[in-house]
Amino acid sequence: MKKLLTLLSAGVFCSAVMPNQDDELAKSIERGKMIYSENCITCHMGNGEGVPAAFPPLAKSDYFINAPENAIRAVKFGLMGKIKVNGIDYDNMMPNPGLGNDEIADVVNYISNSWGNSSDKKIVTEKMVEETKEKK
Repeated sequence: MKKLLTLLSAGVFCSAVMPNQDDELAKSIERGKMIYSENCITCHMGNGEGVPAAFPPLAKSDYFINAPENAIRAVKFGLMGKIKVNGIDYDNMMPNPGLGNDEIADVVNYISNSWGNSSDKKIVTEKMVEETKEKK
């Protein structure tokens, strides 16, 4: 009986210490949705489709799908200058929203898993954001 209790408590401890990545991703997406609503929705809209000729779409965006680090970089440092998204040129300015690395990871996880986008369950972490450098 003592061995059974030890094994059961170890299982509970491990699940609490090493949560399933899917659970962490789901929690991050939920937090990211709130951050998106507070910081991004005005330009990129609630459906992630942006505003034609002004603000690029995030929904089904080749700019992010082909290079996910672009999403991290854009949110972390802002964006200025010409970019091409889904074959359309955009030349506007996105200010740095002043988010922490944890918030950036959460909002990128939300964007990467909404409106038809899929990150294939790969979670963006705070450490990944921290390691992302600005393009020169």
